[in-house]
Amino acid sequence: MSLIKSKKRVADHGEVFTPEWLVDAMLDLVRGEAERVDSRVLEPACGSGNFLVRVLQRKLASVELKFRKSTFERRHYALLGLMCTYGIELLEDNITECQANMLGVFAEYLKIDRSDDLYRAASYVLSLNLVHGDALTMKAHDGRPITFAEWGYLGRGKFQRRDFRLDVLTGASAFSAEDSLFSHLGKHEIFTPIKTYPPMTISELASQLDPEPKEVA
Repeated sequence: MSLIKSKKRVADHGEVFTPEWLVDAMLDLVRGEAERVDSRVLEPACGSGNFLVRVLQRKLASVELKFRKSTFERRHYALLGLMCTYGIELLEDNITECQANMLGVFAEYLKIDRSDDLYRAASYVLSLNLVHGDALTMKAHDGRPITFAEWGYLGRGKFQRRDFRLDVLTGASAFSAEDSLFSHLGKHEIFTPIKTYPPMTISELASQLDPEPKEVA
């Protein structure tokens, strides 16, 4: 894989892609977290997904190791692994490519296609987890604050979604420092979601995906 798309993109945006061998070497330094299914990973300049794809592959390897004997658990924990990977990317073509790469890895592992609700649920999750925006300003491409969905698996096929603003989470992390004015506050007082959704099944998640526009004759 080429490490650049064009010299102009390098000059305009400093865009240089990380080679796979270096991605693996870096992830090996945090192997425990990179391979834990429910660890949350955010790549603030995700490009086409070099880091996130390898993180997802490691998570899916852990799913296979733990849940290969149960198709039900394998499918649900694979989706949880996908739910726990996040990315922000400034360039629109990169974020589109990243979504396609992530979905491709997920679908190939589970041997599913567009006809499967799980495929559509995964596509919906990626549309929320991979954001076209600027990690420095913490705003999406449309100028609104970046919001991420926190996903949790409740068991028995049910997932919980809570939405948080990235700028609030980032600011709140500083409040928890020992010498901070706000260090006495509990996490429940700081990390308050802006919205909490009722538990959803894979089918209900799939139904949230906007249908593809029909061709006009």
